[in-house]
Amino acid sequence: MAAAFDALRFGHANTLDLRASLPTAAEATRRAEGFLRERQVSGAAEVLVITGRGNQSVDGVAVVRPAVAALLAKLRRRGVVARWSEHTPGSFAVTPASVRTLLAAPRRHGDHAAPTAADPEMLAALDASARAALRRLAERSLQVLGAPTADSFVQDEMLRQFSVLGAALPPSADRDARLRAAAERALRELDGME
Repeated sequence: MAAAFDALRFGHANTLDLRASLPTAAEATRRAEGFLRERQVSGAAEVLVITGRGNQSVDGVAVVRPAVAALLAKLRRRGVVARWSEHTPGSFAVTPASVRTLLAAPRRHGDHAAPTAADPEMLAALDASARAALRRLAERSLQVLGAPTADSFVQDEMLRQFSVLGAALPPSADRDARLRAAAERALRELDGME
């Protein structure tokens, strides 16, 4: 009964079930982080991460659940997760942060690495609509900050945003369209600030 309710509430695309593969803590956090970042830039309102209770762990001591709980705290600081709560003793209901929050999140001292730097050639290889959306977002972001909107600043901001948003999207045939949609969502969020 609870599983049917969860399917209605969260939907298949917004549910990550880590129980099926019995991953290590490291594998579970890697998969959960990729899933949460992708669902954030895709605009999901709420997602479900099923960790299990640890009943099948060695000596019944959960390793995945505490690792995912720690990951959720870290991703909140990085602007990926807005909030989370225990949905059941073996799952978390997670609200992704806005894309604007992700783009504005400062790099923290304890972060292992910044998002992968975008190559200007990769940016140039995007379809025209994705580049145009990134450009509009970059120009608006600079305006909000009161920064100059000279072309060199806009190009740097486009690369930064491409790096952050692109890192959250898995390779797929519609990656440019999904990147454009994420940039447009962030622009709408920025425009809603005022």
